[in-house]
Amino acid sequence: MLVLRLLNVVAPAYFLCISLVTFVLQIFLFIPSMFRDPSTTPLFSPALLHGALFLFLSANALGNYVLVIQSSPEDLGKGLNLGEGAEVVADWLDGSRSPGSALPSTHFCRLCARVTQRHDHHCFFTGNCIGSRNMRNFIMFCLYTSLACLDSLVAGMAYISAALSMSFANPLAFLTLLPHSISQFFSGALLSSEMFVILMLYLWLGIGLACAGFCCHQMLLILRGQTRYQVRKGMPVRARPWRENLQEVFGKRWLLGLLIPVLNVGRDRRRQKEK
Repeated sequence: MLVLRLLNVVAPAYFLCISLVTFVLQIFLFIPSMFRDPSTTPLFSPALLHGALFLFLSANALGNYVLVIQSSPEDLGKGLNLGEGAEVVADWLDGSRSPGSALPSTHFCRLCARVTQRHDHHCFFTGNCIGSRNMRNFIMFCLYTSLACLDSLVAGMAYISAALSMSFANPLAFLTLLPHSISQFFSGALLSSEMFVILMLYLWLGIGLACAGFCCHQMLLILRGQTRYQVRKGMPVRARPWRENLQEVFGKRWLLGLLIPVLNVGRDRRRQKEK
């Protein structure tokens, strides 16, 4: 438990450090290298378009990251009369609800010390549990993080290609880039800044693929109306159309949430009316 609590503090700090390094490299290294002659650069140059795209992706990733942390799990311990470490699962397959009952997959997290409705998992990179209140923002965070990593990967490869006068037309060139770079770095033929960028390329690739894969897997669970916690515990799921499952997570204003980081206001109001 002590290791998990330590990871719960270190992982968000690690993510913020990676985000800061990525932002610095993009703004002060990659984008300026795209400008050849600033006096003759047109208004809609590739550098400006790339900078605007990166800022858009970064703002959405960071905004949804903040909303995931801000929309913390609901503290339902008093209403459900739960003891510490207890797990309550109520059968709502018939659609009925009684006072003090819990939604399916309600779970008490010892790291958060809170009860989460429709608990999916505990995310160490946000230091928070993912449930009914912040699931949509978490998916948007994973989506835009993967896109920002892909954008940084492409920009970094373009920078390395120009700096080292090499081509990535051959797919094996990227796979053999790291071992060749390490040998050149220790021989003094490669600068430390270029070596750092090459290491970041593989880090962006790993984070981007992980976030994209996790986002796709999470979307499949949402279409089925399941959570990772329900799958892990083998809990039954109420059969509903996939459109209702999507609307339950993304709400009616899904397009607005796709463009800018916002809370699911429509569903929160509906929940207050039901209470």
